[in-house]
Amino acid sequence: MKRRGFLSTTLKTSGVLAIGSLPAFNIISRKKLYKDRLGIALVGLGSYATNQLGPGLRFTKNCYLAGVVTGSPDKAEKFAIDYNLDDKSIYNYDNYEEIANNPEIDMVYVAMPNNMHAEYTIRGLQAGKHAISEKPMSTTYAEGKRMTDAAAKTDKRLFVGYRLHFDPFHLEMMRLGQKQVYGKVLETDAAFAFPLTDKKRWRLDKVMAGGGPMMDVGIYALQGTIYTLGELPTAVTAVEKTKDKAFYSDIEGTLEWSMKFPSGTKNILRTSYEDGYNYVKARAEQGEFSVEPAYSYNRLAGTTPAGPMVFPRVNQQALQMDAIALSVMTKTPNPASGMMGLRDMFMIDKIYESMGTGKEVSLAGMPQVLDRM
Repeated sequence: MKRRGFLSTTLKTSGVLAIGSLPAFNIISRKKLYKDRLGIALVGLGSYATNQLGPGLRFTKNCYLAGVVTGSPDKAEKFAIDYNLDDKSIYNYDNYEEIANNPEIDMVYVAMPNNMHAEYTIRGLQAGKHAISEKPMSTTYAEGKRMTDAAAKTDKRLFVGYRLHFDPFHLEMMRLGQKQVYGKVLETDAAFAFPLTDKKRWRLDKVMAGGGPMMDVGIYALQGTIYTLGELPTAVTAVEKTKDKAFYSDIEGTLEWSMKFPSGTKNILRTSYEDGYNYVKARAEQGEFSVEPAYSYNRLAGTTPAGPMVFPRVNQQALQMDAIALSVMTKTPNPASGMMGLRDMFMIDKIYESMGTGKEVSLAGMPQVLDRM
């Protein structure tokens, strides 16, 4: 039977995947084929894994796609064909722990709805694999703490999918701001929003998402402000600005907040499912520098007092995964650490607290993690 026919028949009749359900197409071990690289298993084959992470792994130099974990036979079949995966590389959510017996898998990348990040990241760590959780790392600080505790207990590395720490435009924002190339930064403005009105999307489910746009795209504005300044805030003040409260009844539709920094830099941050904006801007003593669009996967554009930022087009996911893999292999730090993810969950919890009370909330006790140039 031809490969496609075999896969289709086996997967669809079984209903779920099981070890040994697919033929061993790869005679030569992928580990031998990709020597000196780390094998990554994608956990959850939704849109991001299918359209960004999987394709990104075709361009990596330090890692490769070594397996997938999914509850969908159809998605498993497509990945098996597209990426030449054999039976030892395909898992479902019930036999997920069996990755512990697969030496080709060194790391898992959990790309599932937010409320599943903690469970599947911890299970991956306990299976003896390093782990990347897509952002946000969890739905609460308490969940994130369970994840970092699990990494410490298993002596495995934990990372968060903060792709923009490796994008040249954002590295330039860090350099210009942190090095005060145009003088002290006096004011920042960061915002990310897009219209989302399809109730079938899990991002509008508070249980699955943990909140509204703050838990999805707002975290980009939060991060962009902090790494541009190279400084950690000490307090936050948030105000809900939802326009259609009948539709966004369980989550914020629009949120604005500001942060207090030791330097006194003024700032405003916005996120929304009711509007559209995508930028990070900094006004310094000698002029403004910015990236707009700032948070997309490609076609970013930046300006400075000296002219436009000019950088080659890159695959952000490939750069991110390569940098993480290299840090594991060389046992060196990486900015997209689990502790940075925990820091952000601490701030997000406090932002929601401020949104509920209307008062400034202290960030005392926040993990002191910062990506400095």
